Amino acid sequence: MTDGAGLRAGDLPDDLSDAEAGMWEAFRDGSVYDLRAGDSVVDDPHGGRPWGPERTVRARIVCRLLLDGPPALDGRVSSLKLTGVRIVDALDLAGGGVEPYVEMKGCRFEQEILLPESRFTTLRLVDCAIPRLEAARLHTEGDLHLPRCRFHRGVRLTDAQIGTDLLLNQAVIHRDRRDIALSGDGMTIGQDLQAEMLESHGELSLRGAKVGVSLSLRGSRLANPYGRRALNAPQLTVERTLYLTPAGIGDPVLTSGRTPARGTRVQRFECEGGIRLDDGRFGDAVDFEQAGLTLRDNQEVSLRRVQVPELRFLGRRPRRGRIVLNGARVVTLIDQATSWPGAGQLQMAGFQYEYLVPRGPFPLARRLQWVAAATPEYNPEPYERLATVLRNSGEDEDAREVLLAKQRQRRESLPLAAKLWGYAQDWTVAYGYRPGRAAVWMAVLWAATSIAFAHADHPPLKRGEHPPWNPSLFALDLLLPVIDLGQAGFWQLRGGWQWLSAVVILLGWVLATTVAAGATRTLRRG
Repeated sequence: MTDGAGLRAGDLPDDLSDAEAGMWEAFRDGSVYDLRAGDSVVDDPHGGRPWGPERTVRARIVCRLLLDGPPALDGRVSSLKLTGVRIVDALDLAGGGVEPYVEMKGCRFEQEILLPESRFTTLRLVDCAIPRLEAARLHTEGDLHLPRCRFHRGVRLTDAQIGTDLLLNQAVIHRDRRDIALSGDGMTIGQDLQAEMLESHGELSLRGAKVGVSLSLRGSRLANPYGRRALNAPQLTVERTLYLTPAGIGDPVLTSGRTPARGTRVQRFECEGGIRLDDGRFGDAVDFEQAGLTLRDNQEVSLRRVQVPELRFLGRRPRRGRIVLNGARVVTLIDQATSWPGAGQLQMAGFQYEYLVPRGPFPLARRLQWVAAATPEYNPEPYERLATVLRNSGEDEDAREVLLAKQRQRRESLPLAAKLWGYAQDWTVAYGYRPGRAAVWMAVLWAATSIAFAHADHPPLKRGEHPPWNPSLFALDLLLPVIDLGQAGFWQLRGGWQWLSAVVILLGWVLATTVAAGATRTLRRG
């Protein structure tokens, strides 16, 4: 007797249709129950051709088999393997424990599938038409496979626990009444989450989800015209890599989970809507290679406080919206000049990185534009971070150019008097980052004033108490503050020569001050 069935092992319930009786026997045998007609157009579960009673089974009979089915035939393992079957009514397994293996391919569900708080070993739904999958707190010991399925009112996997892999390759998911396509908040996946060439229409929500190996959205197309974000995944944890990269177009078995080889036709990752990865933790990398980002003015790709060893920002530059890296911590930043947006579209306050590895040409002038784009108002931090990274890489000259650019931007935010003083420092010794300029200015001024003072009337202050007149030493004595060469205090100049000597003294102080400032910066850097 089967538990609660009231039937002998070989008996069939009296209320089964012919299609259901065949499914019952196939379950006991562990064989595939295939009701396809052999016509690809008719058999398409997503098409409009009706499927009649000969291909129809009731959901409650499916539930009866899975929860309290008859024993397997001798030498066989019972399992439910359906192909081309139409299931009517809601398939409700909420809270149930399903032990048999379940695989349904090319099936058509007329109503939603309800699996909250249920338990499975492995569940595979492949290329099925499903109005909605409600599976909050679902628990599987093995895989949950949903490739090529189409969901018309969303998928809910909130707080689900998937023992090994979650597969959503080539699935199409439309939004629910809250404009969410996939709700996977708090979900835990033991190994990979593969959602390659996924098509979502609504928000893909993975807040606080944990993925044991990698999360692949290769070739996927995410779109949410109904809200701000197409991918909403703050506090996401991925032990290895998040792929927002191209997928090879071909046999999914051969391309899934791999980077396409050169020469392979690819489909790029496309996202129409914001991406939020705030506070995420990634063990290996976040990869945006060739990613297409389409944002509205109020949308952003937010990587606030993300921690990742390697950020590969190699996508196409978004024309609108913002890229936000505030507080992110990256070891290696791999990027290209053509990927970053312009002024007002980039924020990098507190962004830390240790190594820069540009892909393709990225001259220092473009790198300075990159920093300037993130600092429309003066902020020294991005400049200092870039200078530190360049200096640690042995590029001292470039580091000095970055710090000079920082001073020039700071100058624009100062009052007029301080701004004029900044221009003086820039023209003379470039804020101390080009100290060789001071020697040139000093030499030119010394030569000019030496020639001028050679023609000056210079009566002594006290007769018999003065050294011989030397216009070159006199000019140098005026030009060098503090240092006394024994000339300036013994001669009296009048009229225009007195004004000239005053100008030379002022210029000497300006040059000396800027040289001292430059020397101080040099010592501080040392």
